[in-house]
Amino acid sequence: MNEGKPPGAANRATLDPAELRETLRQVIDPEVGLDVIDMGLVYRLEFVGNALEVDLTMTTPACPVTGMMAAEVEQVLRARLPEGTPCRVRVVWDPPWDAERISAAGRRKLGW
Repeated sequence: MNEGKPPGAANRATLDPAELRETLRQVIDPEVGLDVIDMGLVYRLEFVGNALEVDLTMTTPACPVTGMMAAEVEQVLRARLPEGTPCRVRVVWDPPWDAERISAAGRRKLGW
């Protein structure tokens, strides 16, 4: 039973942040066509207490899909988390994103 524990706490130990990062490969940057992991847009993904916290950035503060991308990241993660597990996605701008954050696989997909 989960008595006395916050929602989601019983199953949190079985969730690997690396697996959750892989789950985020479902979220594609519509302007570039790469997932948020290969783009280097996920700066932080970790459990703090019983909550999953994610720091996400965009390629530019003027990005027109910022809200949509943050909402999709949250939706994909919530689908993998135990019901009731808090999930907080923040869009951050420091440090600023640059193309050096794109993974080697992402560079190959882009033909770089």
